[in-house]
Amino acid sequence: MPTANLPAIRACRPAWNKGRLIGQKRPLLPKHVWAIRVRLEIAGNHRDLALFNLAVDSKLRGCDLVKLKVVDVYASGQVKERASIIQSKTQRPVRFEITEGTRKSLSRWMEEPLLLGHTKMDSTVRYLGVDLEDALAISESVEI
Repeated sequence: MPTANLPAIRACRPAWNKGRLIGQKRPLLPKHVWAIRVRLEIAGNHRDLALFNLAVDSKLRGCDLVKLKVVDVYASGQVKERASIIQSKTQRPVRFEITEGTRKSLSRWMEEPLLLGHTKMDSTVRYLGVDLEDALAISESVEI
């Protein structure tokens, strides 16, 4: 077999990960967690603060965290003290406590207009995974 048709192998660039540590990242230190919380609080970013606090409390994977629905953490006009979901990777139930600070941040986020950035109530209802009547009851209960 002639070698004239084979591409030349050149080592002109170093590998992108040469000298870098890759793999699992080190966990956040408590001072980093509090720094993130303070910055989100100062910025008035209630949604991100609520999701960050819930992520810290639940220790859920990101894919499971973003799949949470309002009914998973909110019932009877208040945020639940404990919640349970089925993990998407392991298909096992996970039960976690929602701390007081996280409950406050979730409540503050829910006090904002119920549309959650949607232009139509139908989109919000579909996103929340609740009936229209339940969504209206929630919005009436959190209005000031």
